[in-house]
Amino acid sequence: IVDAGGVESITQCPQQLPQMMAAAADGLGSLAIDTTQLNMSVTDPTAWATAMNNLGMVPVGLPGQQLVSDSICVPGFDPGLNIMTGITPINPMIPGLGLVPPPPTEVAVVKEIIHCKSCTLFPQNPNLPPPSTRERPPGCKTVFVGGLPENATEEIIQEVFEQCGDITAIRKSKKNFCHIRFAEEFMVDKAIYLSGYRMRLGSSTDKKDSGRLHVDFAQARDDFYEWECKQRMRAREERHRRKLEEDRLRPPSPPPIMHYSEHEAALLAEKLKDDSKFSEAITVLLSWIERGEVNRRSANQFYSMVQSANSHVRRLMNEKATHEQEMEEAKENFKNALTGILTQFEQIVAVFNASTRQKAWDHFSKAQRKNIDIWRKHSEELRNAQSEQLMGIRREEEMEMSDDENCDSPTKKMRVDESALAAQAYALKEENDSLRWQLDAYRNEVELLKQEKEQLFRTEENLTKDQQVQFLQQTMQGMQQQLLTIQEELNNKKSELEQAKEEQSHTQALLKVLQEQLKGTKELVETNGHSHEDTNEINVLTVALVNQDRENNIEKRSQGLKSEKEALLIGIISTFLHVHPFGANIEYLWSYMQQLDSKISANEIETLLMRLPRMFKQEFTGVGATLEKRWKLCAFEGIKTT
Repeated sequence: IVDAGGVESITQCPQQLPQMMAAAADGLGSLAIDTTQLNMSVTDPTAWATAMNNLGMVPVGLPGQQLVSDSICVPGFDPGLNIMTGITPINPMIPGLGLVPPPPTEVAVVKEIIHCKSCTLFPQNPNLPPPSTRERPPGCKTVFVGGLPENATEEIIQEVFEQCGDITAIRKSKKNFCHIRFAEEFMVDKAIYLSGYRMRLGSSTDKKDSGRLHVDFAQARDDFYEWECKQRMRAREERHRRKLEEDRLRPPSPPPIMHYSEHEAALLAEKLKDDSKFSEAITVLLSWIERGEVNRRSANQFYSMVQSANSHVRRLMNEKATHEQEMEEAKENFKNALTGILTQFEQIVAVFNASTRQKAWDHFSKAQRKNIDIWRKHSEELRNAQSEQLMGIRREEEMEMSDDENCDSPTKKMRVDESALAAQAYALKEENDSLRWQLDAYRNEVELLKQEKEQLFRTEENLTKDQQVQFLQQTMQGMQQQLLTIQEELNNKKSELEQAKEEQSHTQALLKVLQEQLKGTKELVETNGHSHEDTNEINVLTVALVNQDRENNIEKRSQGLKSEKEALLIGIISTFLHVHPFGANIEYLWSYMQQLDSKISANEIETLLMRLPRMFKQEFTGVGATLEKRWKLCAFEGIKTT
């Protein structure tokens, strides 16, 4: 097989091309093939080059090797053996030989030229992608062949595709396609291999005598019906195989019971005497008796067989006695081992009890104490279970002994029964008490755990809820205080505005009165000629009137107290400031008042002090950064001056 690189090497060495073609011809000549089927000489390189150039394809040699290895087509076939010993590998597309099915995609395959009597098939360019096919229908035996030459006849199509296998039917259309049905499914794979080949009838270059084949799977009802029949046949075979397998694995049925005869009765009597064949022989004897084979003639034989069967009773009783003795020995061994285990449990519990005493318990950490307590409880439970099991064994032994003694004396039997019942009742009572104590302890532990969990959950929930409630209460209180202070400020400002308006109106009225008086006095002075001293007296009177008006306004400002709370606050503040003769700032005063009333604010105290200017006054002390406002009690100063 020569690829593109091989062609380049051939063009560089043209003297080697005839030798290669001759070798290919020798390879073909070694096969017993009729060379008249080929339309041109195999050894003529120019003819090959001309034919390939006419088709626009790269010249390809024809060595005597197969397209793909036979191991791909036939599983388990050794390619080293070839078809027969001494024969070289051959091209599977040569007439009379089977066509190789398409190889796997990972195997690189180069197709060759295929020559028939009336046409030639040229492969497509190996660099092009392989032709596409549809999904294969189940049981496909029919292929669709498209791209046929217009002048192709049914005989030519059969000549080309009968190399793939036996053709059962060809349905050719008036257009350039047909359907071919093969005898077997694997022949379809061989036909698909021809997809992509260019078909040329004879040596003609006419378009009607050439075409590119497109072979694909076709869906036919006959193929599907045959496939279904095969599937049903395989299902029947599978069911038959499974049935055979089940029959093989089924346990064998018991052997058939032979009919009664004197000879068979004699053989059965011998089998009944044998210990190994006794079980089989006794079933035969039972079936004969149930069938009604016993009569006067055979009664003696059956009696002897029944007697021999009775002789095995003593043997069976002896076997039972030996097995009981073995069981008693095993029980005794088990009881001894259980007592040893119980003593070790007692020792372990004693160790735990000793470690829980005050002398050793104080030296352990909290985690170690917890682990020791858990281990002690677990070991006590296991100890109790083992002791109960041992007590049960002893009770059974006592009951067995009492049963044995019952056969001898009925009075002793009654006494033993009463003592056993009393012991059993006492043991049950102790067991019940211990179980009740354990149950109470478990209940107490469970209740404690539940209470701890509930307390934890409650504390966590209460803490979160209390914190949220406190936070909300604080925010609400702050907002209420802010609203109250704002309302008080608004009321104060409104009252100040009203007072200022009244003062303004009052002063304006006084000014008018004074202006009129001044005008009158001036006129009197001018007319009567009074002295300067009279004018001064008039001015003094006017000033006194103005001061009196101011004092009246101040008295109006100092309104009466609104509630008992304000009176109480004034009393406390006055006593506090009386103790502090040098005064106190508003923050100091507020911190003292907040101890008595937590809801009071600094603004409220300041507004109350400002409303009583004759009792409290504000002074500035300090210089620069140490400048500070202080309130002082001035009520006693007014009394002293008066």
